Amino acid sequence: MNPLLLFLILLFPLAAAVVNALLGTRLPRGAVVATAVGGVALSALASFLLWPLAAGEGTRATLYTWMASGDFSAAVEIVYDRISAPMALMVTFVATLIHLYAAGYMEEEKDYARFFALLNLFVFAMLVIVLSDNLLLLFLGWEGVGFCSYGLIGFWYFEERNADAGRKAFLVTRVGDVFLGVALLWLFALTGTLSISQINEAAAGFAPGTLFLLSLLLLGGACGKSAQLPFMTWLPDAMAGPTPVSALIHAATMVTAGVYLLCRLFPLVSLSPEAMAVIALVGVATALYAATCAAAQREIKRVLAYSTMSQVGFMFLAVGIGSVSAALFHLFTHAFFKALLFMGAGCVIHMTAGENDIYRMGGLARRDRLLFWCFLIGALCLAGAPLTSGFFSKDGILVTAFASEVPLHRFLWGAGSFIALLTAFYTFRLLYLVFLGAEKRPVGAHRHHLPGVMRWTLVPLAALALLGGLFDLPPLYGGGHALREWLGPLAGIGPHLPHAVEWLLAGVATSIFLLGWVFAHLRYRIAPAPGESLGARFLLSGWWADRAVYTVVVRPFGSLARFFWKVADGRLIDGSLHTLAEGSNVLGEGLRRLTTGRLHNYLTALGWGGVVMLAWFLAGYLL
Repeated sequence: MNPLLLFLILLFPLAAAVVNALLGTRLPRGAVVATAVGGVALSALASFLLWPLAAGEGTRATLYTWMASGDFSAAVEIVYDRISAPMALMVTFVATLIHLYAAGYMEEEKDYARFFALLNLFVFAMLVIVLSDNLLLLFLGWEGVGFCSYGLIGFWYFEERNADAGRKAFLVTRVGDVFLGVALLWLFALTGTLSISQINEAAAGFAPGTLFLLSLLLLGGACGKSAQLPFMTWLPDAMAGPTPVSALIHAATMVTAGVYLLCRLFPLVSLSPEAMAVIALVGVATALYAATCAAAQREIKRVLAYSTMSQVGFMFLAVGIGSVSAALFHLFTHAFFKALLFMGAGCVIHMTAGENDIYRMGGLARRDRLLFWCFLIGALCLAGAPLTSGFFSKDGILVTAFASEVPLHRFLWGAGSFIALLTAFYTFRLLYLVFLGAEKRPVGAHRHHLPGVMRWTLVPLAALALLGGLFDLPPLYGGGHALREWLGPLAGIGPHLPHAVEWLLAGVATSIFLLGWVFAHLRYRIAPAPGESLGARFLLSGWWADRAVYTVVVRPFGSLARFFWKVADGRLIDGSLHTLAEGSNVLGEGLRRLTTGRLHNYLTALGWGGVVMLAWFLAGYLL
C-alpha cells in the first residue's frame, strides 16, 4: 500500500473547503452540503481503509520539502501510527456526523457556503495537528484551528457579542501559542531538527532544568488550546457560534489538541517529574473550577462548555500521572458523548425557537422521546453512570491515580472523586430542568420543526457513547485493555491493584454517581427559581475570571495604550513636530516681511550690516 495515500486523509476536507470557498455561492445548497459532508466522510473512509499502515512502528509519508536553508529543512511529512491513527479516525467520523447534523441545523442560513468551507477547513487543520511528524507543520495546523475557530465562533458577526466572542477566542489562544512557539524554537536550537520522533529520542540527553522549562512551555501551549487554567475564559463565550461549531470544537477538534500535543511529546514531558506534577495539578484545578461553574450556569450550552473544560482537566490529570492510554481513552469517549450532548442541546434550542435558558425549559421529554433518550445516554456517560463509556474512561484515570506510589497522586484521586460528584450533580440538574417537570413555555408559543437529520445523527453517537467503554475495557469487567495493548510502550503506566481494591473503587465511583443524582433530585425535581445569592453570581460569572483579566491585563494595557496615544504620540511626538512647523512658519513670515522690494530699505539694511561687521572686527582687534 503506497504511503502517499495517507495524504488523502488531509486532501478530502481541504478540497471540499476550497471548492465551497471559491464556488459555494454559485452552487445549489444541496451541492454545497454534499461537498462538505462528502469531503469529511471520504477522509473518515480513508482513515479506516489505511488502518493497516498504523501497525508496528507506523508509516511515514513525505510529500515534498516545504522549506530548506543551510542545514535546516522542513518537509511536509505525516505519520500514521498507533496514536495518530485512532485519533484521525475519531476526528473524521465524529466530524462527519456533525456535518450531517449541520445540514439540518443551518438549513435556513443564507451564508451556508462560508460556514461549510470553514467547517471543512477546521477538520483539515485538526488533521494536520494529528498526523504531523514535524513541529513546524503541526504549528501550521495549530494556527489553522485558531483561525477557523475565530471565523466560526464569530460566524454571526452582525451581532457584536458574537464578533467579540470570536476575537476573544482568537486572542486568548494566541497567548498560549506564544509558549508553544518558544518551545518549538528552543527544541530546534537543542536538536537541530523539528521532527517529533527525533526530538523524543533526543530528550533523554537534555538537562533536568531544560526538560522542566520545555515541558512548562508545551503545557502553556496546550492550556491555551484546551482552555485550561489560566487560559480558560474564551471557551464559555465560544457558545456564541452555531451549535455544530460548539460540538466540533468541544468533541473532536480544538480543545483536545492540547491533550494530544502532550501525548505526542510524552517521551519528553515524562522525563521531568516536576513538570508532570504541574500538568496533573493544572488539570485537577481546571476540572474543579469548571465543575463548580457548570453547577450554576443558566444557558444550556454554557453548562456543557464548562463540563468540557472539566473533562479535559481529567485528561490533563491522566497525562500528569503518566498514563497516555487513560488520557486518550477519555478523549475518545468524551468525543462521543459530548458531541451527542451538544447536538442534543442544539435540537432543544431549535425546538424552543432559540431559547437557551434552562430555567425557561422543562417537559421536553414528552415532546420528543428519541431526543430525550439520546440526551439521557450522553448525560449518563458524562455523569459516570456504571457500565457507560464515561464510567470506564473516567474511572480508569482515577484508579490509575489511586494505584500510583506518588503521594500527590492519591490526593489527586480524592480531588478527582469530588469533581466526579459535582459532575453528576450538575448533569442531573440539567436533565431535570430541561427535560423533566412541567413545560414552562406558554401554550401556543412558536415551536420550530426539528429536521430528521438532526435527530437521527444522534443515534450512532448514543450507541458509541454507551459501548465506547469496550475500546479499553479493563480485565475486571472481562476486557483486556485493548487500547493500552494497541498503544504498547506509548501507553504509559497502568494501574496494578488487587481485584478486591478495584471492586472497592468501582463501588466508590458508583456511590459518587448515585449521590450526585440524589442531590440533584432533591434540589431540582421541582424546578426552583435560579439562585441570586452572591455565591450563585460568583459561579455564574466563572469566578469573575473575566473581571479579573479585565482588571489585571486589559485595563492596564488600555491605560498604557492611551498614554502612548495621547501623551507620547499626541503631545510629545506630534507636539514637537507641530512646534517645529509653527516655528518655521513664524521664521518664514519674519523673513518674508524683509523682502519689501524698495531700494532704500535694502540700502539701509546694507548700511546697518556694514556697521555690524565693522563693530565685530574692531571688537576682535581690541580684545
